[in-house]
Amino acid sequence: MDGAGAPTLISSVNRALILLDIIGSSARPLPAKSIARTAGLSLGTTYNLLRTMLHAGYLALEQDGFMLGQQHPAMAPSGDGVLLAHARSILNGLRDELRAATYLSRFRDGEIEIVDIVDGPFAPRLDLWVGAQDSAHATAFGKQILASLDVAQRRDYIARHPLVELTPYTIRTPREFLEQLERSPGCAVDEQEYSLGFKCIAVPVSTSAWMGALAISIPAKARRNRLDYIRQLRESAGQLAFSLGVGGK
Repeated sequence: MDGAGAPTLISSVNRALILLDIIGSSARPLPAKSIARTAGLSLGTTYNLLRTMLHAGYLALEQDGFMLGQQHPAMAPSGDGVLLAHARSILNGLRDELRAATYLSRFRDGEIEIVDIVDGPFAPRLDLWVGAQDSAHATAFGKQILASLDVAQRRDYIARHPLVELTPYTIRTPREFLEQLERSPGCAVDEQEYSLGFKCIAVPVSTSAWMGALAISIPAKARRNRLDYIRQLRESAGQLAFSLGVGGK
């Protein structure tokens, strides 16, 4: 594409994004004339953009106007991209506040998976050499998610994922592990059970349709009061639960 055509293309994209923002911010479908007036565009230009996005599935046309369509990321069933966008700023803030790598994980389809990790030069992440599914018994976020399940679900998970020894501190006895989960439903800790030299702390993050955990990893010799970490984790977990509950629908 030559230089003369580029500005037109960029302007079109910008205008389309403005229309999506107007429509997405409305509690009701909007007619084209109202959208054009709010955007400050001509009706002809607005119609062309609306028809293009309607054809692509980013918009849907109802009797009383335009609304977001099923192809718009906010309407996606899985919503992973939207979920990440909502969560990342909160994870960044927690990392900077505690100077610790942060981890967001969830329970989905019977398995534990990591959604996102945020680290930095002053907050290196753990070397996750064993997958989240097979190391849940040795990680704070895995323990926290399992603690949120009922006893039958915990036993089923352990039956499918044996308690492998990852360090000399890893709990390998199912009975001892299940008892530990019962003792700490609101906060879970990994004391060098996954990686020597590191400990992790996790708290629950849950909505009506989402079960997960927010965790940090810090040096095992860190002297900061654990209650300070837990307080900040719970505050951030509350922000995540609200964000995921609203943005993940």
